[in-house]
Amino acid sequence: MTPPNVIGSSATPTQNNLTKHARSMSNQSVGEAYGSGNVLQPPSRDVRDGRSMSNANVPWGPRGASLAASGQPPGSFSSDLKTLTLPRMGTPRAELGAFISGDYTQGNMATTTEQRQTELRDKITKETKIKVGSENLLEALISKNAKQTKDQRQRVETELSSSNYKIAELKSQLNAEIEKANRPSSPTRARISSLFQGSPLKSPSRDELSVQEGPEKAAPESESPSYVLSEILQALEVDGMQADYYVERANNLVDLFKRYPSLKYDLAWAIFGDRVQTMLLSENRDVIAAGYRVTRQVIADRASLQTIRGLHIDSLIMLSLVKDDKASIEREQALKLVRAFLDVKNGVQELSNAVLRTVVSVAEHHEDRLRNMALLTMAEVLVRDPKKALTAGSMSPLADALAGGTYNGSESLAIAFLHLADSPRDRVMLRSGQELAAAFTSFTDPLAVYGNEERLKSSARLISTVLKTWPGVFTLSGSNFSAFQSLLSSLSYPAPVAREILLDLLFDVLCIKPPSWTSSFLAGRRLTTYGRVAKLTTDTPSQNQKLDPEDENNEVSLVDHFTTLLLAIFVHCGVTHALSDLIEDEIDLSLRRKATLLLSEILKLANHSLPGTMSASLQVMPALLQPDVGDDSENAPPTTGMIYQIDSVNRTLNRSGPNAKPHLASNNRYRESYETVGKNEAARPKLNVDMDDLQFRSLVLETQVLSSSNYLKWKWDLIMDIVEGPLLNPKRLDDAVKATKFLKRLTAFYRPFKHRFADVRNTKPNQRYVRGGCALLKTLLQTSEGISYLAESKLLRQLGECIAQLDPLSGLISEMPIFSPYRVSETLSGGYFALLGVLSGNPQGLQMIERWRMINMFYHIMDLEGRDDLVQALLGNMDFTLDSHLRVMLSKALTACPKGIRIYATRLLRKYVTTVAASEGTQNSGSLRSQWAIRLLVTQLYDPEVQVCETAVQILEEACNRRSHLEYVVQCRPALDHLGEIGAPLLLRFLSTSLGYQYLDGLDYIGQEMDDWFLGRNATYVTLVEASLSRALFPQIQRPRSGIDEPMKTHEYGIVPPHFYRELTRTVEGCRLLSSSGHFDEFVATIQNSWSEAEDLEVMLKVKGCLWAVGNIGSMELGAPFLEETNVVEVIVKIATSSEVMTMRGTAFFVLGLISRSLHGMEILAEYGWHSATDATGRSLGFCLPPDLKTLLSLGIRPAAARARSKRPLKSTSKTTPLDEDPLHSRILSLAVDLGNTVLAKKAAGDLYSIKNKSPEQFSSVELFRKVTKVLETHAFRLQVRRFILDLFDKSVMTNVVLDDEDDDGEPGER
Repeated sequence: MTPPNVIGSSATPTQNNLTKHARSMSNQSVGEAYGSGNVLQPPSRDVRDGRSMSNANVPWGPRGASLAASGQPPGSFSSDLKTLTLPRMGTPRAELGAFISGDYTQGNMATTTEQRQTELRDKITKETKIKVGSENLLEALISKNAKQTKDQRQRVETELSSSNYKIAELKSQLNAEIEKANRPSSPTRARISSLFQGSPLKSPSRDELSVQEGPEKAAPESESPSYVLSEILQALEVDGMQADYYVERANNLVDLFKRYPSLKYDLAWAIFGDRVQTMLLSENRDVIAAGYRVTRQVIADRASLQTIRGLHIDSLIMLSLVKDDKASIEREQALKLVRAFLDVKNGVQELSNAVLRTVVSVAEHHEDRLRNMALLTMAEVLVRDPKKALTAGSMSPLADALAGGTYNGSESLAIAFLHLADSPRDRVMLRSGQELAAAFTSFTDPLAVYGNEERLKSSARLISTVLKTWPGVFTLSGSNFSAFQSLLSSLSYPAPVAREILLDLLFDVLCIKPPSWTSSFLAGRRLTTYGRVAKLTTDTPSQNQKLDPEDENNEVSLVDHFTTLLLAIFVHCGVTHALSDLIEDEIDLSLRRKATLLLSEILKLANHSLPGTMSASLQVMPALLQPDVGDDSENAPPTTGMIYQIDSVNRTLNRSGPNAKPHLASNNRYRESYETVGKNEAARPKLNVDMDDLQFRSLVLETQVLSSSNYLKWKWDLIMDIVEGPLLNPKRLDDAVKATKFLKRLTAFYRPFKHRFADVRNTKPNQRYVRGGCALLKTLLQTSEGISYLAESKLLRQLGECIAQLDPLSGLISEMPIFSPYRVSETLSGGYFALLGVLSGNPQGLQMIERWRMINMFYHIMDLEGRDDLVQALLGNMDFTLDSHLRVMLSKALTACPKGIRIYATRLLRKYVTTVAASEGTQNSGSLRSQWAIRLLVTQLYDPEVQVCETAVQILEEACNRRSHLEYVVQCRPALDHLGEIGAPLLLRFLSTSLGYQYLDGLDYIGQEMDDWFLGRNATYVTLVEASLSRALFPQIQRPRSGIDEPMKTHEYGIVPPHFYRELTRTVEGCRLLSSSGHFDEFVATIQNSWSEAEDLEVMLKVKGCLWAVGNIGSMELGAPFLEETNVVEVIVKIATSSEVMTMRGTAFFVLGLISRSLHGMEILAEYGWHSATDATGRSLGFCLPPDLKTLLSLGIRPAAARARSKRPLKSTSKTTPLDEDPLHSRILSLAVDLGNTVLAKKAAGDLYSIKNKSPEQFSSVELFRKVTKVLETHAFRLQVRRFILDLFDKSVMTNVVLDDEDDDGEPGER
């Protein structure tokens, strides 16, 4: 049929066709296709005769295929609604997408660059896991007999090589995809012309279009989006076509709106709405789903939502949602359309109560596939408009989902309840106020803890989410912390699975990160022997602080302060006694050890974080000693052994300390191997340097170096001990050179042309050979004999020749260079740069490098194109501590190399400005040694690439923690105006010294910045702090990145960000300016006058901003006197204990912690009874707690609010039965109401069937239908009841309601 030439001719032919096939509303054809993924499946058979949409026959989908959409989360959708048809004899492919916990997995074909990037990242993660597993297996095989494991080791090495190749290839594809996504692209005219022809899964070429469609249908190159839109709308007007015809045009329409979003603002709604109504009234479910999908794409603002509702979309959505699972795609698209309302500002106001009650009925039906999606939808409605959600009856299914523990996404539901519990205005809508406490039922019910592991894990995640928010802590602290006490008492149930989950929950809630040796300890290995625990003592933050007394990095951790409060609550509820009883009663040794470790960590954390008045009594633990007093029997409880084990764990924790921050300045694995020589291997028991000759010869023979030339048979651990011990003695070194071939064979192993070390595969276990070579060179450089031997050996000469092969000017050429890209990545050839790095850190070694003219070759390597791997290996392993040509080479890399190398070289400077050597005697010596690196970093601030500048700013900001470095940076007078917000943190650091203050004052920076913070930046700071705390407490999985794009350091969430007024009060000049400006008095006045505000969000945000400003000022010793001039501390204490807004209380609690960091502020808080935690020197840690936790955490609902809570639902919902003059209609309406009563439902259903059989014409009345939908809007019915009621009416009723405008006197779903 040829489409008409004029748009807007009328949809009457299609409408008339629809009215001819009036049937029951949910009585659809059986032959429906279940779509694969987010798409609909059209008929696979080639039906040559034209048929109407209602008669389209669609085959069944593959058995076991998913009925729900796949690919994207609820509310986001794929670009196609049509699937490929299966061949007759083809085997259907298993579905990858299934609805799980409200999430949708991605389809097989990625249609957007984000999906392709996600797929590549997932593949990289998978291959990385395979690589790590292969390395661990290879390391385990090395310790076994070499002959027995030779074949297995070769297979593992092959797999490892394959993984490395795949990872490199995937990273290359990912980088290409990222660059492609960052490039602005616009669709070409040819792309437009081929977009809307043929299958939407593949755009055919112009020639194919000409063959398939003919010359008259080939779109011209000058086709505009508006013209394409008009053509598609004309095509949709055609009547009597198959279902796939309409689905395909709808898919094309969706693609058009996605590519040209502005089209939806210029729609002719009279024509477009007519086409949408026609599709939604079709009897084919695929066509209806396509109509919903098209409607969703044209939503732009609230006005468009009102226009869509004018199409009677509410009744159509109700009808679709109540259908059975056979219409899964239609129901899913209808629910997605409802969710699309929530994406528009104030769009929730356009959701009618009739639609919301239908969604609630879906959420209440536990067997419904869309239940999870419906629950998430109602949770979002609850957050955006609590009154509307309460009127629709959403509280009951949401609370049941929380208490049931079977919904995997219960954390998202809990956030909705936490949002309500925060403010008193919304808090009254909670029925009991204890909805969140229902999550503890899974642990406290003795019958539920057995055999329900998944439910217990889901409840544990929910409890963890609740306890990491202020509303959750306040809500669960009621009734004398009964929720906490019931959780700890559930540890007494003899259920190992539940106990283990509870222990993991306590680890998570208290933010206790188990040490690296936890798995070995739980397996029963002794802490004194396994794994060399002592090696963990190196490079800890505590040591760095001792080495750098000038460090002024006073970072304040809000997470630690929040965790301190939770710890105090658990201690108050008896967590130590509960764990002690568990250790005594538990039979499972692994679980006992885990409880012992947790108890040790809690005691250590309490000793560090809690005030002395609270933690002193914990360390005695008299309950553990009491059972053994006077009991000498062998069957006594093993409390003495438990105390010994706790003491052993504590001593190990004290030795290991917190995990050190990794050096991210260099991500070269060979450099890391060299750096671990003096750390991991330092823990090995050292051999005596002054051992006698016989003992030394015996050890040399034991290494197997003299008896075998196969390096795999050598005992490398013993070789390392000898190299780092006896060979440091010149006498023993002379013996190793002259009396034996030990040193000769060892150095020969590393000679490049021997192809031994250079051909070893680059795996993690084989890095020991790199460490051995670095240790050997380091030892030889310690003595004159070793220097002479090294200078005369062939190692450096051959190494210089291999490097010369990379220099095009040297004339040396090799078919297989040692430093070819393949060998550098797959073998240990790159480890030679680590050996050269050892030489570069020693003056004599540097002379050897210059002797063989390697420096000149290094310069030429920097100019090589396509060898970024070699440049990174060279820069990452060189030691730039000595002033030499290497620094000039580094400067060249910082300025003249490509962007990736410039970023990498900039990160290398971090360790030279932040690490303080132990040999530095005076405070200024560290600054003098780092000035060259600071100058280079200041130069990087003017790099044309913003990422390079940002990296330099981060490093300089960290370097400014030392006052001497900060003063030198100021002396360099860097200009940061061109960086904007990127350079702001560094400028703030300048304020902390008088020199920096004067420099910024001369630039007129201080006055402008002060006005900005006073007028608006304080409010922005509140959002920044709360977002940082949320990210810290709820960490998100970071996507893996490529090496160059990897950030210099992970952002430390949960740390108080730099504040202008805090930095200002570090100097006397800043305090004078603050006093003269009067800003502090304004902050205090705002807090005093508006702290009790509980409804105006803007006022509350302003009060929080003033609180943070006062807290940052009071945290400085020079700013603390401002607190004493006013009674602001008393007001803040009152806010922390009396405010009705929970997050306001939490803000005040954090601010009091900031105030306690200064000695003066700690004294002021002591006057109000608040205790502060201090370290061994009496310095405040910034953690303060009230004398009684109940005064801080008690929050009751006032009786007036309780009355309002009980009255509000009744006021907003009217359940009166609509009246009708026709007695039969009135009888039908009354029976419909009775269907909601479980006692009368059966009789009412029978009576309705009887009326339908006797008077079927009654159920063709539009007026009766509208009154019945009014009943459905105001009453709560189960999903099956709603389906039963709507099935009573004829299909023609819906057609008349939607298309008959003459009798349209009101919408059935009117708000």
